[in-house]
Amino acid sequence: MTLVLISVTPFFKRRLVSQWVTAYLNAVFLQQPQDLVVVAGQPVTLPCSIPGYHGVVLWLRDGLALGVGRDLAGYPRYAVVGDHATGEHHLRIQRVELMDDAVFECQAIQAAMRSRPARLTVLVPPDDPVIIGGPVVSLRAGDPVNLTCHADNAKPAASIIWIRNGEVLNGAMYSKTLLRDGRRESTVSTLYISASNIESGQKIICRASNKAVPNGKETSVTIDIQHLPLVNLSVEPQPVLEGNLVKFHCSAKANPPVTQYKWAKGGSVIKEVSGDTYEVVVDHSFFTEPVSCEVTNPLGSTNISRNVDVYFGPRMAAEPQSLQVDLGSDAVFNCAWTGNPSLTIVWMKRGSGVVLSNENILTLKSVRQEDAGKYVCRAVVPRVGAAEKEVSLTVNGPPTISSTQTHQAPHGEKGQIKCFIRSTPPPDRIAWSWKETVLESGTSGRYTVETVSTEDGVLSTLTMSNIVPADFQTIYNCTAWNSFGSDTEIIRLKEQESLPVAVIIGVAVGAFVAFIILMGTIGAFCCTRSQRKDAHLVMPTLPTSICAQQRELASKIKTENLKGVVSAKNDIRVEIVHKDHNAARESEEHSSMKQLMIERGEFQQESVLKQLEVLQEEEKEYQHIK
Repeated sequence: MTLVLISVTPFFKRRLVSQWVTAYLNAVFLQQPQDLVVVAGQPVTLPCSIPGYHGVVLWLRDGLALGVGRDLAGYPRYAVVGDHATGEHHLRIQRVELMDDAVFECQAIQAAMRSRPARLTVLVPPDDPVIIGGPVVSLRAGDPVNLTCHADNAKPAASIIWIRNGEVLNGAMYSKTLLRDGRRESTVSTLYISASNIESGQKIICRASNKAVPNGKETSVTIDIQHLPLVNLSVEPQPVLEGNLVKFHCSAKANPPVTQYKWAKGGSVIKEVSGDTYEVVVDHSFFTEPVSCEVTNPLGSTNISRNVDVYFGPRMAAEPQSLQVDLGSDAVFNCAWTGNPSLTIVWMKRGSGVVLSNENILTLKSVRQEDAGKYVCRAVVPRVGAAEKEVSLTVNGPPTISSTQTHQAPHGEKGQIKCFIRSTPPPDRIAWSWKETVLESGTSGRYTVETVSTEDGVLSTLTMSNIVPADFQTIYNCTAWNSFGSDTEIIRLKEQESLPVAVIIGVAVGAFVAFIILMGTIGAFCCTRSQRKDAHLVMPTLPTSICAQQRELASKIKTENLKGVVSAKNDIRVEIVHKDHNAARESEEHSSMKQLMIERGEFQQESVLKQLEVLQEEEKEYQHIK
């Protein structure tokens, strides 16, 4: 109980005490203030009635006196109302504010009475709710939406609900924040809506309420779904053979509308094209490098690309490399081709015709020196084309020497012996050795070593000047070394004999006999041919004495030479088988036959005419001999 002491004079003190005693004996509260709940902004009256009490009445708010009696000058919204004579001391508050949320008491000072404390609860409605981003919330198609609504300055804190199409949406998250005055609160609600659960044009309501506004306050947003361009890229015709014309068409739907088309191939922009259509003659690159169409609107860009089903022949994707491997190691070739439609790969060794593999990789296990050579990777695209790539396999191993084991040279002259070395890697050393001598290069006395590298190997030559008999008795060794081993070849030198005079004469006679036989054969051929060709001529027959005499002469000369008899023309003994009076006739018939055959076109070649002239001269010689 709180008493308010007022300083008075002694005269008034005695009077006050007297009045107080009288009032105290009769005073009683007829009305006391009660707990009230009121919405801010509304008026409220707190009753206080003490009939028969005429003393001082004080109103206290949270223990503090508002004023003495009916004078509440410091609180313009407050006033003490009622009939003072009947003891009515009601407290009237105009437009209740949040500061009025307090405990009020009515005290009768002289009677030393106080009313029961009355709690005045002031309710504050929330401010109008606000949805962030409203009244229109734009979002991209396919994206979810988070809507945030806040209702501030409420007492008690506002409750928020979300409504769509008359139905409350569940799943919102809430948070409350106490303001600095310690009385009001702000409420924030966040609603998540998935992309599949929202449509463009929908209206979503945020409603905030508390005890001050049971029906709540609300606001709404409209969902505006905007989207990037929806693009379709068509390619016609497909499939298509390399070198033909293809048309690309880029069709798009967009909100907002399309602002730009951009074309590219394999990531490189095609600057000369800006519309929705692109025409080009395609090659193999269109099979692996896609053509893309990028469509732009104010929200962004959509890019779509397509490869062209181009038919093209094999093209090398991974070129095989020639290999050099050690003897006994594995050799692995890798060969990759691209082609469309699907291609077939064949590995073969050049010249063998045997298919070694149909895969990109060819593996040769534990290679031998005979595996060295050329290998072919061939690719075939059915009905389109084929191509191949050749590589070499070199096998590292000991040298191999090839040489004729016996060489010939004349006594007293210069001679050479040679050896050919095949070696991978190349030989580190090549040496000739005989007796106690070893010579790798250069000249030593009568001996000189020369080494020449060729595409297939190394040729080493040992040259000896002024050959002596001892050289024919010497064994010569040609030896080659490399990091894998060595090889040796033994070579001998044999004396080359000069040809005797008898052999030379025999060769000359043989050559002469061969020439005569050749002439006789030509003559016989000519006679046989003339007999066939002139069977239908006016002359019944053509004499064959010339041909017969030619054959007889050749036969006799051949026989004599085989016997080793070489004679002059006047020593030749010939048996006469024809009469003399026929010789002139035969010569005349021979000329007539030649002229007739020339006229008929049988001797158009100059070489045949010359042969006939030779036969005629030999016929004259034969007549002379007879």
